[in-house]
Amino acid sequence: MSLSVCIITLNEADDLPRCLASVAGLATQTVVVDSGSTDGTQALAAAAGAQVLTREFRGHVDQKQFALEQAQGDWVLCLDADEWLDETLRPEIARIAGGGGAPDVEGYELDRRSLYLGAWIEHCGWAPQWRLRLVRRGKGQWSGMDPHDHLRVSGRTARLPGRLGHRPYRDLAEHVAKVNAYTDVMARRRREAGVRAPPLALLLRPPGRFVRMYVLRAGFLDGWRGLVVSGMGAFYVFLKYAKLREAWRKPSA
Repeated sequence: MSLSVCIITLNEADDLPRCLASVAGLATQTVVVDSGSTDGTQALAAAAGAQVLTREFRGHVDQKQFALEQAQGDWVLCLDADEWLDETLRPEIARIAGGGGAPDVEGYELDRRSLYLGAWIEHCGWAPQWRLRLVRRGKGQWSGMDPHDHLRVSGRTARLPGRLGHRPYRDLAEHVAKVNAYTDVMARRRREAGVRAPPLALLLRPPGRFVRMYVLRAGFLDGWRGLVVSGMGAFYVFLKYAKLREAWRKPSA
């Protein structure tokens, strides 16, 4: 049995080494699909033994599907550059890739936990986050509406112990920048799909998101970071609907 690891990148020199180190010795093939990095990401990946492909970015779903299609292993592990396997998850992945899994299971979900502003977030709806990331080759397919992608599998799934570490943002400034960029993409894609923002969405949904994350999902237990995460979640929702309404007002949209 063999394992391919697929990663898409753009200027990930800070995070990629940890990601690649976590799969070192497990992967028989590592595919890095880069969309034009200028910070040495491609050189880092090549030095680690990865197969580096340069491809124009056409959206998260399209790019990840392309990477998935390059996999040659019996099993395929799909990772983001800011993710890594912990010491419990590594041997579990090795066991499955070595043929030790149930024969009728076609995919495995991993428990992703996020490191945010120097601490693990254990609430806010951020934990646990079960993500399908390990699939039998030929059984997986990326789908979703950019920038939010989802890996789907044809067949039965199971869950593995251990954690998939995740550092989604280096700092608060990057968090704000990504929220701005992602809501641009989301508004454009939804406008293209004919989706409209409900009239009261701007008023009701942002505070609704905050209450759900901070109160109902116990974000307050994460201290000041939980407050920031919940507030940024509400801000994301506000921008998403504000930009969608703006998109519908533009004649060229």
